[in-house]
Amino acid sequence: MKVLVLNSGSSSIKYQFVDTDEKLFLAKGIVERIGMSGAVLTHSRYDGDSVSIVGEILDHSLAIEYVLAVMLSKNHGVIEDKEDIDAIGHRVVHGGETFTGSVFITDEVMKVLQDNVDLAPLHNPPNIKGIQAVRRLLPDAPQCGVFDTSFHSHMQPHAYLYGIPYELYKRHKIRRYGFHGTSHRYVAAQAAQMLGKPIEELKMVTAHLGNGCSMAAVDKGISVDTTMGFTPLEGLLMGTRTGDMDPSVILYIMGKEGLSMAEAATLMNKHSGLIGISGESSDMREIISAMKEGSKRSKYAFDVFCYRIKKYVGAYAAAMGGIDVLVFTGGIGENASDVRTAVCEGLGFLGIELDAAKNANKELDLSADGSRTKVLRIPTNEELVIALDTADIVSEMKKEAVTK
Repeated sequence: MKVLVLNSGSSSIKYQFVDTDEKLFLAKGIVERIGMSGAVLTHSRYDGDSVSIVGEILDHSLAIEYVLAVMLSKNHGVIEDKEDIDAIGHRVVHGGETFTGSVFITDEVMKVLQDNVDLAPLHNPPNIKGIQAVRRLLPDAPQCGVFDTSFHSHMQPHAYLYGIPYELYKRHKIRRYGFHGTSHRYVAAQAAQMLGKPIEELKMVTAHLGNGCSMAAVDKGISVDTTMGFTPLEGLLMGTRTGDMDPSVILYIMGKEGLSMAEAATLMNKHSGLIGISGESSDMREIISAMKEGSKRSKYAFDVFCYRIKKYVGAYAAAMGGIDVLVFTGGIGENASDVRTAVCEGLGFLGIELDAAKNANKELDLSADGSRTKVLRIPTNEELVIALDTADIVSEMKKEAVTK
């Protein structure tokens, strides 16, 4: 099956066209600056052909029209007709407490997505716009939603409840949800496959480290805890987000600086984290470079970043009663050997021993000989997970339709 995967943001749409039988991408790209001047579509094909197209792309519907046009084009396309797209899979950030897995999108599902907008006001609205645009442009194509939160939906109350009045949880659904679930799910399954062991026999800590960062405790293939919470702000230090913090700090800052709620949210989400501490950048590559040139603040940012990851490795090993595998993924996790070194240093008591040469060479298995706990570097592939889930759902629906 050939599935178009869409990740619709507020001013961008990332896409990938996937052959799920071969598990290969046929085309991928991004539309940026939707609704702004200088909007651009960057498209690349499996054979290396690429093109950039600048245009007045005013909304998500027009953006998807551009995507379809370039996929159909004689010079850069990969399909001859829109009907060559068998299904569309959407990344949807928040499924609330309703969706514990991927779903076929119906009017009832759309209503629940609208109901969950308050839980993800920055993410769910553009996700919904993407679905609505496809309904207009490809009305006969089946669509499925794959949720960032669903992999974490099996957490138990002791892991997801906050220390607030229980009535507030019931009234407003304030709890830990977790995000990056598609990535954590993918790399956990890949780790089990690499090791040739059933995932049901493994206790894993997966670390998705990019501009946004999160970790998960995956016990027997189930996420039992994760660092992100009610929003993606909680947990690890990130490129521009604070991560864990005494909640009184922001109240104190708001009083001292006279910040509104919106300004405080911007401070915590856009101007904190690596860039807030370092004053240099939110990019770990630039942080490491500045640190090696003697920047104390960049060194502070690097150390805080790695220290928090290390703390959660220990916490999650304790929560699961052991650890068999530590997985690094995401842009930083896959590429920053200095981060992996700093995180693993001193974790020998958990059986974590990193091989310096393997780490420097970016091998997949980074474990030293005799390491009791495996340390793996696994490139994530969220788009493939979305495509495969979509293909499975649509195939199952077709089977059911035949048997009725």
